[in-house]
Amino acid sequence: MSLTIQTPTLILNEAIVRRNIARMAEKARRSGVRFRPHFKSHQSAAIGEWFREEGVTAITVSSVRMAAYFADHGWDDITIAFPANWLEIDAINALAARVKLGLTVESTETAAFLAEHLTAPAAIWLKTDTGYGRTGILWDNFAYRAEVAAIIAAAPLLTLRGMIVHSGHSYRIRGDHAAIRAVYAETVARLSAARAALAQAGYGQVELSIGDTPTCSVVDDLSAVDEIRTGGFVFYDIKQVYVGSCTVEDVGIALACPVVALHPERNTIVLLGGGAYLSKDFMPYADGTPCYGEIALRGPDGWHTGLVPGCYVKIVSQEHAIVHATPELLAQVKVGDVLMVLPSLGCMTANEMKAYWTLDGKLLPMMGYCG
Repeated sequence: MSLTIQTPTLILNEAIVRRNIARMAEKARRSGVRFRPHFKSHQSAAIGEWFREEGVTAITVSSVRMAAYFADHGWDDITIAFPANWLEIDAINALAARVKLGLTVESTETAAFLAEHLTAPAAIWLKTDTGYGRTGILWDNFAYRAEVAAIIAAAPLLTLRGMIVHSGHSYRIRGDHAAIRAVYAETVARLSAARAALAQAGYGQVELSIGDTPTCSVVDDLSAVDEIRTGGFVFYDIKQVYVGSCTVEDVGIALACPVVALHPERNTIVLLGGGAYLSKDFMPYADGTPCYGEIALRGPDGWHTGLVPGCYVKIVSQEHAIVHATPELLAQVKVGDVLMVLPSLGCMTANEMKAYWTLDGKLLPMMGYCG
């Protein structure tokens, strides 16, 4: 890697990322499901083109603004997998007039609002909670879901497309593939029951869409659903390594951080690379302490794929990243060196950094990059 590092810099290994994309696209084809990847993870028009090369034509985003960004870059089948925000109705109408727009609804109030205020057609996905508990209509609240469906069915510009779910409780699992498969099986069973209830109420042809990275990564056959929307798989992260979705060799990004101080008496190394760069999302390390990212050594191919045992970012403030360091690492490192941090939650680190640098020195800007 010939890139000169002076400040925290997000490095992307293009070969790994392309491999991750190709592998998930092939699984979707093999399973006979629509692949609608979530682009909030990478937020990059350039990386989006790598998905096109694998035959992807439909995408997921998390905001109206993000939908507009990717529409400006030629994507014309976009689902916003976040409950529709009434206050953005003008921007939603502008999008619906130019792309095949999917919107997420989880209440009779929002369904009625869209029925009254939308000025162009939109596909509606019913946000459903199958166990995560974050948001959505509870999977077994069949009567209320039918009420929402009735409002949608009566609106000329709305089409009931299906049910959309994020089984985020799969992220709480630690290295147990059987448990991840059990989350998928439970999700499918609950969605299927909800679909059957909708059919009984007169609303047939309802599709099922899932989006969590662990089940989409671990389950071999995803044919029980119609669509997968996983996004974090594009470069994975330490959280997914802990969960068991991937190996460390699948992690495609690392934050290059300058070493600014050593404290052997504290077993710590101080990096320029705190929450303003890594974000403040963490995973519990083996001993239960927060881990904001694990340490790898810089190498000619970006970073060595093996993590440095026992070394991780344990504390972050805005600029400081404090590394718990072993004596072995302290003996190798000096002030002015660069350490590579594989982030705990890659999509949040990417969101903070707004741009990637490839190993051969190409800049890949993200939505919101200001130069």
